[in-house]
Amino acid sequence: MRSWCLCRICTCGSDYRPYEIVKQPRHVPEEYKPKQGEIDLGTTYKRDFNSYQVQPVAIVRPLERKHIKKGKLDTVPTYKDDYRAWDIQKTELYKREQTYSPPAVKFGNSTTFQDDYVPQEIKPRQSFRPSSVVKRSTCPFDGDTSHRLDYVPYQLEVKSSRPREVYKPTSQPFEDLTTHRRDFQGLAGETAKICRPAHTRVTQRAHFEGSTEFRESFQPWELPPPEVRKVQEYVPPAGAMQSDSTSHLDYVPHQATRVLPIRPLSHRSRNSDPFQGKSTTKEDFPAWESRRQGPVKQQPQIPAPSGRFEGLSTFRCHYVPHELVPTESCRPLQVPVKSSAPFDDVTMYSTEYVPKRREICPASCPSPPGYVFEHTDSRGHQFFRKVTPVVKAF
Repeated sequence: MRSWCLCRICTCGSDYRPYEIVKQPRHVPEEYKPKQGEIDLGTTYKRDFNSYQVQPVAIVRPLERKHIKKGKLDTVPTYKDDYRAWDIQKTELYKREQTYSPPAVKFGNSTTFQDDYVPQEIKPRQSFRPSSVVKRSTCPFDGDTSHRLDYVPYQLEVKSSRPREVYKPTSQPFEDLTTHRRDFQGLAGETAKICRPAHTRVTQRAHFEGSTEFRESFQPWELPPPEVRKVQEYVPPAGAMQSDSTSHLDYVPHQATRVLPIRPLSHRSRNSDPFQGKSTTKEDFPAWESRRQGPVKQQPQIPAPSGRFEGLSTFRCHYVPHELVPTESCRPLQVPVKSSAPFDDVTMYSTEYVPKRREICPASCPSPPGYVFEHTDSRGHQFFRKVTPVVKAF
């Protein structure tokens, strides 16, 4: 006896089965019942700290006393009494009289710099740099190299041209069957069922009319209007206003003369003679005519060319052109080796491979032939028993 197990239910459908969803019970709050009686609003602050009648604090500052005197104030202050004006005589000046008289003869003395300094002629320094004149050689140019002496020219053979092969398409049809298409042809089966419960969305557009804890606890109370404080009307005081200050009452004006300045008067004498703007500096150091010294230029050692530029370089003069001989290649020719014998395409795979017939799995059929259904286990696997043919004896 041989049993077969056919699995038609997936692991998700066997492991995750639908269960009945029970709605969780909701806690119903108790109905609010207000307590009877009045609320005791007394606090420890009101009990321990009683209110006392407080009077305003009296001002300690003494009252202002006004001294009004209408008589003339005839007093001498201590400054005038201690510091009296003394008769001071003017001191004479000890400055010497200016007895200097400008000289009438022109200043003709020379300075030490003029006596010691002798103007020298500026000569350019001699350059010790070697001259950059190209020295031409009298010997002829020897252009022979080792390559020219050792190189032996060889004659190249003519390359044979290979004919181009013409493409010939095959007459056999194209086989587009791959191993994946041949081996995996697909199995007939049912799609797995979704075990997820259906989503039913509860939508209520009606207005909620029930009572909540917030509505029962916080009820609207009537608020009294705010009290408006009346402003007292202004009542002006009786009697006339005294605008006299202590400065107006105590100050007595006195007749005083203006203080004269102590500085002496300026005794400026006006002179009608013309101003002499000559000085010893202008007479001794007259302005001389000077010119800026030009730059010291070095005389060119190479004379400028006078003829026409030839444009020939040493390379063009000495270079001798030679005929280029190509180098002979020593690489063997790429000629395919042709043989008259037939191609031996026998391999070990073609000789040893034995084709076998592919058997179809009976589990892919809904009712496999040659098998009898027995039972289904708890995981959904179906077991079949193979039927053996009975041979009758003659």
